[in-house]
Amino acid sequence: MSRQLIKIPVSSPRLLASAIGVAMTATSAGHLAQAAESTDSNVQSNSISLGATTVSGEQTQQSYQTDKGSSQKYTAPLVDTPRSVTVIPQQVLQDTAATSLQDALRTVPGVTFGAGEGGNPQGDRPFIRGFDAQGDTYLDGVRDTGGQTREIFDIESVEVSKGPNSSFGGRGSAGGSLNLVSKTPKLGDFLNGGFTYGSDQTRRYTVDINRQFLDTAAFRLNLMSHEQNVAGRQSINYDRWGVAPSLTFGLGTETRLNISYYHLESNDLPDSGIPYGYGSASKTAAHVHDKPDDGGNSSNFYGLKDRDFRKTRADISTLSFEHDLSDAMTVKNTFRHGNTGQDYILTQPDDSQHNVNQYGTVWRRANTRVSTTETTTNQTDLFGNFNVMGFKNTYSTGIEFTREETRVSGYTVNPNSNPKPDGCTPGMVGNSGGQCTSLSNPNPGDQFIGTTDRNYYGTNTVGVTKAAYVFNTLELDPKWLLNAGLRYDQFDTTANTNAAKGRSKAKNDSNFFNWQAGLVWKPLDNGSVYASYATSATPPGALVGEGAEGNPLVTTNSVSDLDPEETVNYELGTKWDVLNDRLSLTAAVFRTEKKNTRVLTDAFTYQNAGESRVDGIELSASGKITDKWQVFAGYSYLKSELVDSGLKGRNGVVSAGSDKGNEMPNTPKNSFSLWTTYEVMPKLTIGGGAYYVDKVYGDTANTVYVPSYTRFDAMASYKLTKNIDLQLNVQNLTDKTYYDKAYASHFANQAAGRTALLTTSFHF
Repeated sequence: MSRQLIKIPVSSPRLLASAIGVAMTATSAGHLAQAAESTDSNVQSNSISLGATTVSGEQTQQSYQTDKGSSQKYTAPLVDTPRSVTVIPQQVLQDTAATSLQDALRTVPGVTFGAGEGGNPQGDRPFIRGFDAQGDTYLDGVRDTGGQTREIFDIESVEVSKGPNSSFGGRGSAGGSLNLVSKTPKLGDFLNGGFTYGSDQTRRYTVDINRQFLDTAAFRLNLMSHEQNVAGRQSINYDRWGVAPSLTFGLGTETRLNISYYHLESNDLPDSGIPYGYGSASKTAAHVHDKPDDGGNSSNFYGLKDRDFRKTRADISTLSFEHDLSDAMTVKNTFRHGNTGQDYILTQPDDSQHNVNQYGTVWRRANTRVSTTETTTNQTDLFGNFNVMGFKNTYSTGIEFTREETRVSGYTVNPNSNPKPDGCTPGMVGNSGGQCTSLSNPNPGDQFIGTTDRNYYGTNTVGVTKAAYVFNTLELDPKWLLNAGLRYDQFDTTANTNAAKGRSKAKNDSNFFNWQAGLVWKPLDNGSVYASYATSATPPGALVGEGAEGNPLVTTNSVSDLDPEETVNYELGTKWDVLNDRLSLTAAVFRTEKKNTRVLTDAFTYQNAGESRVDGIELSASGKITDKWQVFAGYSYLKSELVDSGLKGRNGVVSAGSDKGNEMPNTPKNSFSLWTTYEVMPKLTIGGGAYYVDKVYGDTANTVYVPSYTRFDAMASYKLTKNIDLQLNVQNLTDKTYYDKAYASHFANQAAGRTALLTTSFHF
């Protein structure tokens, strides 16, 4: 068996992180308490919490409310921004014991996740308001390309901007975008440490160190080591470590320089999912509103420990320079180079060959991928405010140059086809060299009798972006604001596919404008009512080979109208800061229309002729109801429709039927989230969460789906001493079996069962 794995030097850095964790574990609470009492009085005691399992300084619970977005492109406070924006602050991340981006986004209704396989990479695949946002994640305002499963040990907050957002970040973002805000150095010294022990062998260690070494300079280092199995699932394990140093000069001065580096590695035995069942035992049965079938045991794992693996890495270096030209004007330049990759062979429990419904067996189809994405970005921004003819303007303008290159190949797995002539018959279970297993009683320990050879054929895709943008909030008078933004993009993509039969090439040059405009009326200083309009554009090859493209750059002989898909959003909303500005309330109604969608119109003929639509309502509340009672809640209603879906077909071949009028995949009609905490006494806080997600379809034909679910969480935290805290989280309190990722065919991913996590954190 031959495997070409991503080079991952797991020894020294991983051992360092683990050693730190062991050292923290070995230190008794008494020793830590004694150290806390003798800590120099110069240690800052009111620093904010800085990690999903850590806190810093003397912990004082921070508000769940956020007043302003991190990006200078938000030219007004959030209460005066005419679009739906949800910010998940550090305190919510900590209180919910979130460790990944998916954990964090659970608290935002209207955001779901889709699954990946081979061609569509494993990793984060969020859907915002029903539209795939796999390529619409940003790190500190710069696009974070590449299929990844993102950690949050170095993340301060997560910003979810809903509605078409191309004027902010460029291509894509039909339903919205995500921005992850990194932790940066601060003036003063603090040390955070935390270790989490939990069920299913969960072990997580984090360290957050900030040191001021000059009057205006500081260094910060975040370390993380994490390993776990998964509650309610056999054999699966996740193992990762990360390091993130950063250095800032000029803190508190008019000129600031920040240098940062981020590194993350993982080595997992990933979940292979649960196959969809069939309503008929026929060997030619078609799916008709079918859901996953685990054979009667939700812990069943259909992968092969002898064959399956997934390794990932991310390396991101950033240099940011900022200078105040005056009290009212600042220039900022950000240069970033990132390299991410993943390497895997994993089992897809394939149902398409009818083994499930005929024999109660599963064919273990191997999905493979070896991909590397390299991104270089330079972004320059100029922002501030000025007055013209008595009108105040708050503006932000800039230019961006980005080059992205993705190289995708995989493995040749042999055998890797449904056994002939009859498929996975019951007699082949345990006698097929690992190809076939039982639906009700799979054996992950089967020996794989076959070969996995590195296949160097694949596709290289290069995307080059040149863009310019401008945003402005014009204060017409204290009660009326006009917010507008405009961006122009030139996006050129080239894809070269190498195969045994030769090489093929496709190229596309797209030029497009996107804009947004919103009128804000402020009946009172603490509230606003707004109407807004925004657009987005998704050109061919927008994901640069790292995702499921709805508008792909095709290297075959298909006849295509390679134009950008266009999305528009109409929104009417209101935002209020109430209870002495402690609690933020928002409400919005909207219509999002994706037009010019690429669809099949005849055999091997595609045109930009399709349309899909989502009508929705969103409500949210975040902040303090009282000084002791916090809440972070939201509700989303999404009515989706494939208005014109084109002809059904695959690889250009027309098939019978039509998806017109169906619901869009991964779009729940109703979703609700509530997380709340209450300070029972100065040292004790209790909290809990409830999450509901309606049934979602996995495909446009609406033939497979995952059922609705309600999940409950609980937490309690106790301040053992001034500098030591204990926190217990129980996630999925009722041990509900549910699915949190739906794929268009074959399988869905099951969420973890009941999970208990006990976190000890110290902060000096």
